[in-house]
Amino acid sequence: MIHLEVFVKVKNEDVKIMNKKTIIENDKTFIIAEAGVNHNGSLETAKKLIDAAVDADVDAVKFQTFSADRLVTKNAPKADYQNKTTDKNESQYDMLKKLELTYEEHKILKKYCQENDILFMSTPFDFESVDLLEKLGVEIYKVGSSDTNNLPLLKYIAEKDKPIILSTGMSTLTEVSEAVDTISSTGNNDLSLLHCVSNYPAQYENVNLNAMNTMKTAFDLEVGYSDHTPGIEVPIAVVAMGAKVIEKHFTLDKDMEGPDHKASLNPEELKKMVKAIRNIEVALGSSTKKPAPNEKENLKTVRKSLVINKNKEIGEQIFSEDIDIKRPGTGIAPKYKDIIIGMELVKKVKEDQILTWEAFQVE
Repeated sequence: MIHLEVFVKVKNEDVKIMNKKTIIENDKTFIIAEAGVNHNGSLETAKKLIDAAVDADVDAVKFQTFSADRLVTKNAPKADYQNKTTDKNESQYDMLKKLELTYEEHKILKKYCQENDILFMSTPFDFESVDLLEKLGVEIYKVGSSDTNNLPLLKYIAEKDKPIILSTGMSTLTEVSEAVDTISSTGNNDLSLLHCVSNYPAQYENVNLNAMNTMKTAFDLEVGYSDHTPGIEVPIAVVAMGAKVIEKHFTLDKDMEGPDHKASLNPEELKKMVKAIRNIEVALGSSTKKPAPNEKENLKTVRKSLVINKNKEIGEQIFSEDIDIKRPGTGIAPKYKDIIIGMELVKKVKEDQILTWEAFQVE
């Protein structure tokens, strides 16, 4: 019932249809390498992450912009996966405090991205972080799953009138609809939705990839996937399913200290993922069913023709038992067999000769 209600709302145009695309190209998957907090608070490590993203040939490298003081209470507990990958005795606040980046560090990283011809992105977690990114001149906003239902923040970001990519982990379709409504109410018509499962790592049996296309149908927006599964299989699969945006965590070393390293790709895996996605894009081709250019020569050698199986003279009729079907495909196609049965020859034919229409046509 919830799905139906949302679908009806969209059909009644309570939600504006998003067609404008300024960053995401319709014929190319927009690949975001999620550095996140895998810099561990080190500017030099952050630069090395940018280097790895450039080497992998992704479209953008993304960090996270936040202040621990504005993001969590002092005694907020950590998620189970964070307890496994960091000191379980420290609070979420203490963990995040070590992972903050200053405005000057953001500025340095954005400039470094520009120098290396890669798009700088960062996810803001509060109003002040949005202001920081606006001052920095970011071109596109990525909103994390933790803020899908943070409608005041979504409205504040949407009012900047820049493209938005919104992750939807932990959300129902109704919550996604509320987010879409909030963004479209500002007149911002440049929104893409990412299906996501907010586990680190996410288990394959929980991924539910078909939900991505449910959102596409419901909202008529570009969709994609923010991936937390191990390996690269799932991002490749969703590109084949029509995803236009892929986001994937990566790290310099999975054994580094920090909350997200173990659920991330290493640089070599990131390169393999990008290469596989680009190969899939090429392989998808067009929707037209036709022979590929390099198949056309094979038509002659692999397909078959009607072949006479005995010597026959001018004036003789062709009977069914006179015909075999063999390669190559340079003669009369097998589908015409019933047509030539009963026809008279105007030329001699020899056993094992490929039949052509000239054998039946008077010059």
